Amino acid sequence: MADKRSDPNSLSDPSKVTTKHLSIEWNVDFKRKILTGSVKLSLDVLQDGVSSVVLDTSENLTVSEVINDSSGEKLTFELKEPIGALGSPLSINLPSSAQAKGSQVCIKVIYETSSSASALGWLEPSQTSGKQHPYLYSQCQAIHARSILPCQDSPSVKATYDAKVTVPRDLVCLMSACGEGDEPCPSDSASKIFSFKQMVPMPSYLIAIVVGALESRKIGPRSKVWSEKELIEKSAYEFAETEEMLSTAEDLMGPYVWGQYDLLILPQSFPYGGMENPCLTFVTPTLLAGDRSLANVVAHEIAHSWTGNLVTNCSWEHFWLNEGFTVFVERKILGRMQGEKARHFAFIGGTKELLNAVMKYGFEHKFTQLIPPLEGGIDPDDAFSSIPYEKGSCFLFYLESLVGVQEFEAFLKSYIEKFKYKTLPTQDWKDYLLEYFQEQAAAGVFDCVEWDKWFFAPGMPPVTPKYDTTLSDMCTELCKRWAEASEGDFGQFSSDDLKSMSSSQVQEFLAQLLHEKPLTAKHIHAMQAVYNLDQNLNSEIRFRWLRLKLRAGDESAIEGALQMAAETGRMKFTRVLYRDLYAIPDARQRAIDTFLENRGTMHPITAKTVARDLHLEG
Repeated sequence: MADKRSDPNSLSDPSKVTTKHLSIEWNVDFKRKILTGSVKLSLDVLQDGVSSVVLDTSENLTVSEVINDSSGEKLTFELKEPIGALGSPLSINLPSSAQAKGSQVCIKVIYETSSSASALGWLEPSQTSGKQHPYLYSQCQAIHARSILPCQDSPSVKATYDAKVTVPRDLVCLMSACGEGDEPCPSDSASKIFSFKQMVPMPSYLIAIVVGALESRKIGPRSKVWSEKELIEKSAYEFAETEEMLSTAEDLMGPYVWGQYDLLILPQSFPYGGMENPCLTFVTPTLLAGDRSLANVVAHEIAHSWTGNLVTNCSWEHFWLNEGFTVFVERKILGRMQGEKARHFAFIGGTKELLNAVMKYGFEHKFTQLIPPLEGGIDPDDAFSSIPYEKGSCFLFYLESLVGVQEFEAFLKSYIEKFKYKTLPTQDWKDYLLEYFQEQAAAGVFDCVEWDKWFFAPGMPPVTPKYDTTLSDMCTELCKRWAEASEGDFGQFSSDDLKSMSSSQVQEFLAQLLHEKPLTAKHIHAMQAVYNLDQNLNSEIRFRWLRLKLRAGDESAIEGALQMAAETGRMKFTRVLYRDLYAIPDARQRAIDTFLENRGTMHPITAKTVARDLHLEG
C-alpha cells in the first residue's frame, strides 16, 4: 500500500508552510447573513526559497487586505479562479524575511464571508424553538471551513486558536474552545464580545460557532448541555449519562485532554446526528427520544475526542481512521455500560447500515472502498456514507478477534499515545499495528488478513466476523413471522411482541423487515393495530416504520414521510426519505415541491445533496 500523505481535497501545501495558530475576530451580521472580520495565521516555513503560501477559500469569500502582522506591511495576494468543489486558492506573497526554512511569520487577512457560505446555517426566528431570535450554527466538516476563513483546510494541518466574536447582546455565542467570558462591545451598545481559547492543536474542520438564545444545565463535573430554553430540561434528562460515558472512554484510551465536554442541542436543520467539535459536541434534536435510547450517538462523539480529534486522518481518503475507530470505541463504551452482548448487537445493526450504503452506490463503486480515491476535485461530501464507519469498525472487530479483546484494547490505548496530536495515513497505522503485535505477526496470526481487499476492494468486507446474536434473535424471529404471515395469521400477533424488546431491538426488527420483500398494505395496517408504531417518538423507529409503509404502498405514509423529510434536517433521514418518495411515481412531484418549498430552511450541505438526489442539480 502506498504511503499517501498528501491531501487531494486541499489547495494548500503544508509541506512548505504550515499553520501553528489562528487568531480570529468576527462580527456576526444577522441582517446580511455574513461574518466580517479577520484571521491572523501564525505560520512556520518548512523549506528554503518559499516565496508564497496558498490558503483554501470558497463560496465567494471576499478578501480586502493582507498584512504582515509584525511590521504592518501590506502583502500582495491573488484570489485565483475556483477549482470545482475545492474552492479558490488564495496565494499570498510572503515577506522576504520569511522565505527561509525555520522562518516564522504572522499574516493578517481581512475579509468577509458571503451569505452563501456552505459552512453556515442562518435561521430566522420563526425557524427556532423560541420564535424570538435568529440563530447561527456552523458545520465545517469536511471542507467547509474554507468558506468562513482563509486557512489550510486540510485535516493534515493542526493548529491552536483563539477568537473574539461580536454578537447581538441578547444572544449567546459558543465555539469549539473554552470560553473566556464576554464583555460589552465598546463601539456598539447593542452588541457584546465573547472570547475563546483552544490550546489543543486541531484541524480546521473542527472550528465551530453557534449564536442563539441559549441556556445551559450542568449534567456532570465537566459537562453542560446547551439548547434553547424550550428543550433544555428534556435535553438535560436525555444526556444525563454523559460523564459515565466520558469516564469509560478515558479508561479505554487515556486522559481526556480538552478540559470541558459540553453538548449543544441544535435546531432541526442540523445535518448530522452529531459533530465532534472539541469542548462542544453538536447533536441533533432527533436524539431526544425521552428514554435515553439514542444517547449512543453521544458515546460516538465522546470517542471522537481521541479518535479523530486527538489522532486524525491525514486526508479524507483515510476517513475510516476517524470514523471506523470511533464506531469501534463507541461500541466498546456501550459494551462496558450495557454488556458485551449489547456491543455485538450494535455491530449486527451496523452491518445492515453498511449493506444499505453499498447497495445505494453499487457493489463495484469506488466509494464503497475503505480507502476511496478522492482525487480530481471530488467533493468528500459526495463520498460520505456509513461505509468508513461500519466497514472500518468491522475491520477492527475482526483484528480484535485474531489477537484477543484485552490485547487489542491495550493496543488501542498505545496507538492513541503514539499518535496523539498527530495526523496519519492508513499505512502508518498498519505499520504500528504490526510492530506492536510483532510476536503474533511472527507466529502467523495476521497471515489470514487480506489487507488490500480490506482497504481497496469495493463492496462488502472480505470477512464477516461472528457476532453474538442473543439480542438480535428475537428480532429475527419476529421479522420472519411477519414476512411469512398471511392475512389469516394476523391474529397471532399482539402488543406483547414488543414489550420485552428495547428500543434498539425494535429498530433492528424494522431494519430486518426492510431487507425482506415488501409487505402488503394489509400487513402494515395489522402491524399498526397491534404495535401503534405511528405514535412512537423515537426518530430511528419512526424513520424505519415510514420506509416500510412506503414500500408497502400505503398511501397514508406519503404525508408522514414528506413531513419528516421537511422538518428533519438530519441527512441520514431526510435524504433517504426524499429518495424513497422520488421512487414512487405518484409521490415524486410532491417530494420535489416539498423540497423546493423548504430548501431555504435547510443547511446548505443538506440542500445541495438532496437536490442531487432529486435530480434537480448535476
